Amino acid sequence: MFGRIVMDVRAERFDEPLEERKRAHGKDARDTDLTVDDLKALVDEFKAVVKKDSGRNFPSDPLEQLDLAIKAVFASWFGKRANDYRNSQKIAHDLGTAVNVVTMVFGNMGDDSGTGVAFTRNPNTGEDQLFGEYLTNAQGEDVVAGIRTPSPISQLQQDMPAVYDEFNRIGRQLERHYRNVQDLEFTIERGRLYMLQTRDAKRTAAAAVKIATDMVDEGVISSEEAVGRIEPAQVDQLLRATFDPAALKTAKRIVKGLNASPGAAVGRAVFDADVAVDWVNRGEKVILVRIETSPDDFHGMAVAEGIITARGGATSHAAVVARQIGKPCVAGSSALDVNYGAKSASCSLTGIDFKEGDWLSLDGTTGDLYLGELPTVSARFEDQPELQRILGWADGIRRMGVWTNADKPEEAAQARSYGAEGIGLCRTEHMFREGERLEIVRGAILVANAATRAKAKAASGESLTDDENESVATFDAAMAKLEVLQQGDFEGIFKAMDGLPVVIRLIDPPLHEFLPNLEEQLVKVTRAEDAGGASEEDEDLLRTIKSMHEQNPMLGLRGVRLGLMIPDFVKVQTRAILNAQIKVKQAGGNPIAKIMIPLVGHVNELARTRELLDAEAKAVESKAGVDVDYKFGTMIEVPRGALTADEIAREASFFSFGTNDLTQMTFGFSRDDAEGGFLLKYVEDKILPFNPFQTLDDAVAGLMKIAVDKGRATRPGLEVGICGEHGGDPESIAKVERIGLDYVSCSPFRVPVARLAAAQAVLAGAAVRDK
Repeated sequence: MFGRIVMDVRAERFDEPLEERKRAHGKDARDTDLTVDDLKALVDEFKAVVKKDSGRNFPSDPLEQLDLAIKAVFASWFGKRANDYRNSQKIAHDLGTAVNVVTMVFGNMGDDSGTGVAFTRNPNTGEDQLFGEYLTNAQGEDVVAGIRTPSPISQLQQDMPAVYDEFNRIGRQLERHYRNVQDLEFTIERGRLYMLQTRDAKRTAAAAVKIATDMVDEGVISSEEAVGRIEPAQVDQLLRATFDPAALKTAKRIVKGLNASPGAAVGRAVFDADVAVDWVNRGEKVILVRIETSPDDFHGMAVAEGIITARGGATSHAAVVARQIGKPCVAGSSALDVNYGAKSASCSLTGIDFKEGDWLSLDGTTGDLYLGELPTVSARFEDQPELQRILGWADGIRRMGVWTNADKPEEAAQARSYGAEGIGLCRTEHMFREGERLEIVRGAILVANAATRAKAKAASGESLTDDENESVATFDAAMAKLEVLQQGDFEGIFKAMDGLPVVIRLIDPPLHEFLPNLEEQLVKVTRAEDAGGASEEDEDLLRTIKSMHEQNPMLGLRGVRLGLMIPDFVKVQTRAILNAQIKVKQAGGNPIAKIMIPLVGHVNELARTRELLDAEAKAVESKAGVDVDYKFGTMIEVPRGALTADEIAREASFFSFGTNDLTQMTFGFSRDDAEGGFLLKYVEDKILPFNPFQTLDDAVAGLMKIAVDKGRATRPGLEVGICGEHGGDPESIAKVERIGLDYVSCSPFRVPVARLAAAQAVLAGAAVRDK
């Protein structure tokens, strides 16, 4: 042990001579079967190993041994394993470690001696029973290292009943004192029990919730303490399929990427969204492997068990959509070389490759992709009464509401079953991408600019040409179809969230996202021309794509700007929302609609849009003969919008922070490019403390505080929420609690996590005030 830890000699170098000595006593011999002569010879062999591997003699002076041992413990703080653990647990790197120098006791003094490790409760299940292992005639390292197979702690009751009773009594006493499950190490020397160490025990997520609720029932801790003891990540684990830990020990990892959406998925590799649908239709389970995804891949993503991409980050298309639809996803696997032509992929780091049809196992919680079909363990929310009790206590503590981001009735219903109290973000454009709708939208986009110009011309009294009239007719027909389809969508969502608020965001992304990729369409037309001529439809599509091409589309014609340039898009959506509200209310429902206008940077943008949409709302009310209860608000995503929130609040009944865009514009990052490139390196090299697209940056939070204060100065009681990806991140939730937001909104599967995190944010604030 000294040679391994202090002198950096590989453990197997000691194992080889030890095993050889044991084999001389028979194939089933144990280390305790070695004679004194064997041990003396082994000491000489071990010293030789140390001399050969370290280049120096084994130190024989006790003070030098002690000095080197102390330095080795201090040095262990800087080891890779310790560093990786601190990173994963978000423990500060500058805390340092301590060294305890204590008297040695010996568990290898005969059959009345021994050593072991035990827990005061079962750390796997949470059951209230002593759980652990021990070895007779052994030292502690023998138990930990697995050199011999230990016996269960219950066996100690038979071997040394008095020692067992004393150990059980002390374990209970320590648990009562620390008011938590204890992880105990002990040694027995010639029948006398020595307690070596106690610490709060690590435990599985399932054990954590059971132990917390049991301790509340026993009067050991309060319900507030129980809420504080559950880690948000544990709630997430309880709701996700996970791989069998035993299977992971022998699993063959292909690549590690960004843990973009948690959960475990198993399926056959496919490299194309259409192929994914075909394979699923014939009964196969698939993992969709892409360099990156786009809206055109949605249908494949929707049917896949999981998604992995070589590019992109935590807010890439793949990551956002995967979280939205509850699919495990690994993004930004930069070492993965995906070859669409060969329908294969390989990892440059591990050298492992796979092809279409090979079984893969994807862990979205850790970011790992494994070769082969690993067994999974699943869980159901309704089957976890202890978790529901914890979350019930959390609901009684938290100040902020917990809403969800949902675009479909089934997503809304799922979120509501998890405890969501409203929809903070319903993305209308996601509804455009399903089935026949994408073709309808594309048809409208092809003539949108021409039709809008023609309508403006007609409004000024000028007559239209036949081509202009045709453009208007084509555009209006497409928009009429979309209005009917969207109204049906909104009716379903209002029914699913009956009596709860639904914030519906008007169209946000640039129109080119609904069109084929420029390069792909250019190649298609060029090849067709070489083969005898491209179709007029393909050429028109290419011209439209070129006309809408922008150097930086995320800062281009999108959001409120798109609505002002092509007003029919937002007019149609507003009518669909309000007519859906009227229909559901007439059927006895209680729909609560909030219409959100995105990407506002100047109050005049919002004021002009309000004029357009207020007129549409009045027309809907007039036609229906009823008053409709609705509100118009805005997303604060542009820094200028945050800094002029006092002006914007004059036109907005509510604010919602879109922190993905607000972070991007505050940093000046292109989020997809940054996360797939330098940003991860920034975090690794500690240029940034964390990925600001995963956890809310303090400067961005500062902008939000300015916006909240200014907005409420103009409109006291202004409702303010957050609907970016940060709405489901526990650290970000703690920050927005301090800012004073009214609610957070996150993907359906993050709702239970947000409920807990919002309560813990309140408890943390109370603890600070108490100090």
